[in-house]
Amino acid sequence: MLHDLVAKYGPEVVFLNVLGAALGLPIPALPTLVMVGASIVIAPVSLWPHLLMALLLAVCGSLLGDLFWFHAGRRYGGKTLQTLCRLSLSRDSCVKQTERFFGRWGVRVLFAAKFIPGLSLVSVPLAGAMGVRLGTFIKFDSVGAALWAGAGLGLGAIFAYQIDALFVALNIYGRDAIEIAAGLLVLYIIYRWWRRRALNQTLETARLTVEQLGTLMDDAKANPVVFDIRSPEKRFLDPYIIPGARFADERRLDEIVANYDRSSKIVIYCTCPNEVSAAWMAKQLRELGFRDAIPLLGGLDAWRDAGLALEGISTEPPPGIAAAERAVPPSSADGSPCTEQRCVAPATSAEVEAHEAHSAS
Repeated sequence: MLHDLVAKYGPEVVFLNVLGAALGLPIPALPTLVMVGASIVIAPVSLWPHLLMALLLAVCGSLLGDLFWFHAGRRYGGKTLQTLCRLSLSRDSCVKQTERFFGRWGVRVLFAAKFIPGLSLVSVPLAGAMGVRLGTFIKFDSVGAALWAGAGLGLGAIFAYQIDALFVALNIYGRDAIEIAAGLLVLYIIYRWWRRRALNQTLETARLTVEQLGTLMDDAKANPVVFDIRSPEKRFLDPYIIPGARFADERRLDEIVANYDRSSKIVIYCTCPNEVSAAWMAKQLRELGFRDAIPLLGGLDAWRDAGLALEGISTEPPPGIAAAERAVPPSSADGSPCTEQRCVAPATSAEVEAHEAHSAS
């Protein structure tokens, strides 16, 4: 059975499957690599030339798909990441986690990105948005793809006869086995959708509009506390905040509890779809006694779209991204390059620490 598979479809399946997975289609490529690796071992063909050909095609397919998202990130900036987050069945926090991971490790994250579900699809356009050099991206992404594809093909080669026996058993049961596999896949997709829907139902449903926030900020008696909970990497891509906003991290609620009055009016914003991160943080603060904590409807994008004033902030590249790895200025949230007219000069470490200290006070 596997003999016929590798003879007829092996190279084409590897290339097309890996390309589709890199483009974001819901078609896992690793099982295909394992299956083709096993097929090459069992089939009456020369082992190493066919394994190397499959590896080369996998790297080419992966690189082509990744280059699409890399250039999308380069051209459209943060909008590409928001689009991916809307399409994903994972929690919206996946993008923020990847931003932080990329900020710490830089383009080196591409070495391991394909081994971690969801990381590759976000880190690739993020590399483009961060202005990583094309040559640097191709080098790291190709090595990461080769490691990943080699692992899949290698596993298939090692367990070739066990995998062949499994396919023989599946062939015996025929249509029933296919229906069971398809049913399990549908159940998995429904489960992921249900988890996301259940999460949204548990979050804070109340929202404050940008017009209401503007009115509160004009009222000297109201004195709302506005928290910007975007990641440092997102602020690097879009170095603007709502005037007077303070930086906060939803993972460090103890700092807010220690420094702010529980009777304060707290408004939280981010740039994630449906304000998931902001709504989650508002819910946690309410449970800690901050009864007037509320997310901002539409986040920073809604504030910008309403034509309200923005305050520029000083940012510096994430520590994981060396200057030598960047070829162009980063792309902002609206996709346009960050120029001197649109961004302020990078801050020194002392200035950043001073700003964060002021935000916490």
